[in-house]
Amino acid sequence: MSAPAPSMYSAAAKEVAASLGLTLGRANLEVFADTLLELALADRNVVAVTSDSRGSGKLGPYGQAVPEQIVEVGIAEQNLVGIAAGLASVGKTVFAVSPACFLTARAFEQIKNDVAYSDNPVTLVGISAGVSYGALGSTHHSLHDFAALRAVNNLTIVAPADNFEAREAVRAAALLESPVYLRAGKAPLYDLPEDGTFTPGSARLIRSGNDAAFIASGETVIHALLAAAHLEETEGLQIRVLSMPTIKPLDSDAVRAAAAECRAIVTVEEHMVNGGLGEACAAVLAQSGLTHRFKITGIPDEYTVTGSQADIFRHYGLSMEGLSETCLLYTSDAA
Repeated sequence: MSAPAPSMYSAAAKEVAASLGLTLGRANLEVFADTLLELALADRNVVAVTSDSRGSGKLGPYGQAVPEQIVEVGIAEQNLVGIAAGLASVGKTVFAVSPACFLTARAFEQIKNDVAYSDNPVTLVGISAGVSYGALGSTHHSLHDFAALRAVNNLTIVAPADNFEAREAVRAAALLESPVYLRAGKAPLYDLPEDGTFTPGSARLIRSGNDAAFIASGETVIHALLAAAHLEETEGLQIRVLSMPTIKPLDSDAVRAAAAECRAIVTVEEHMVNGGLGEACAAVLAQSGLTHRFKITGIPDEYTVTGSQADIFRHYGLSMEGLSETCLLYTSDAA
């Protein structure tokens, strides 16, 4: 048996989380699987299609409970997407589940043509997303998916930040009559403060503040929140934290409001700095005629260092400590 993955949170980060009263939840991937099973038990039209990913997608209980509502295609991502599109075209509510690195690269043409262009309402679920695969390395990382899929018309892109967002995103995708790409990671996540509302296409205000703003997506949001709390305690800074679960369509109003009300913006994503959330936010500001202190934080234009997801986050400054340092730099008078 392999050793458990290192914690995503340092001892100091865990102390900050405790001071905020946060509870460590489960991996979004597990929440996705449980929510999908709830939907399938209530509606026989809900179908999961997998590419030898039943186990890694946590869909074992789903397959046992509703064996007639799951299709296994084997390691054949292009077939996965084509079959999912066909099922959706005859009225099924389809979730195509596959590792994000393979789903969004190997089956890109099928996503573009069979799903998006043909307007088949498939929810494409990229599991073990970002750098979840850790030491398996760059071949297994999905750091290109936002960039590639943002260029595809008629495709909503969602990266939930915690278990609440994951659950609500799955439910929303099942009701949306258009294609969706949904990202899910493997690391347990702290439950973020929430008011019980989730609207696709809208940012969620996690923490108020006007000294700077973190605009973050997916599993980086918690690290941004911890950094904001740490900076308030150590520097007296009030840092806004926005969870941006929907990368496309982007909540442009929330981005412009952050620029108008905060001294600096730091975007945070588990994605290459090219083509993702950060550049989407930068485009909003540039096209709105707004100039601002602005930093895109993510994976630089290189193949990642080898290590666990936690190692990679720390190395590239996506941890609480790294984000605190970056934000402090961009709020200083010397920035």
